[in-house]
Amino acid sequence: MQTEPRPQARRTRLTPERESELYEAVLALLREVGYDALTMDAIAARTRSSKATLYRQWNSKPELVARALGHIQPVSPAEVDTGSLRGDMQELLDSSDDDRMEMDTALLRGLAHAVYQNEDLHAALRRFKIQPEIDSINVMLQRAVARGEVPADLPALEWVPQLLIGAFLTRQLIEDLPADRDHLARFVHAVIFPVLGV
Repeated sequence: MQTEPRPQARRTRLTPERESELYEAVLALLREVGYDALTMDAIAARTRSSKATLYRQWNSKPELVARALGHIQPVSPAEVDTGSLRGDMQELLDSSDDDRMEMDTALLRGLAHAVYQNEDLHAALRRFKIQPEIDSINVMLQRAVARGEVPADLPALEWVPQLLIGAFLTRQLIEDLPADRDHLARFVHAVIFPVLGV
C-alpha cells in the first residue's frame, strides 16, 4: 500500500544538531521496529516533536526515512579532495567506522523488502540517498579525469558507483558478514584501482 504524501508545506529551519538528532532517532526506531511498523506518531514521540512539524519538514514517512538514511554517510566523496584519486579513496576508507557500517548494513538489509513493496519509499530512497551518493562519487571521479589520472572516455567510469555501492551491500548476502573498512579497502585496491588504471 502506497502512502500519500501530504501537500507541500513551507519547511521550517532546524539547527544541524536538531536535524541530526531527529535522523538518529528515526534510524534507531527503524532498527527496532522495521519500516512497516514505523509510524510518524512513534517518531514524534521519540523526538519530542509534533506530527505536524514532521510533515511540515519532510512531507511523508518515505521522505523522512530516505533523508535519515542519506544522513548516515560520515563523509561525502565530493567533499574529499586530497589531490589524487588514490588519496581520496583512502581518506574515505579512513573516515569509515566498522561499528556504524555493521549497523547500516543491517538497517539496509531490513529495508530491502519494504523498498520493493512501497513505490513511494523506493522513489524517495533513489532521490535522497542513492542518486546523491552516485552524484558524489562521480564528482570525485571527474576530478580524477580533470587531473589526468583517468581517461575521460574510460568505459569503466560509469560503473564505479555501482561497484562501490555493490561492494558495501552484497557482502552480507554472499559472505554473511557486514561490510567493514578492511573488506572495502581490499575491494578498492583489487578492483577499483586496477579497472581505472590508477
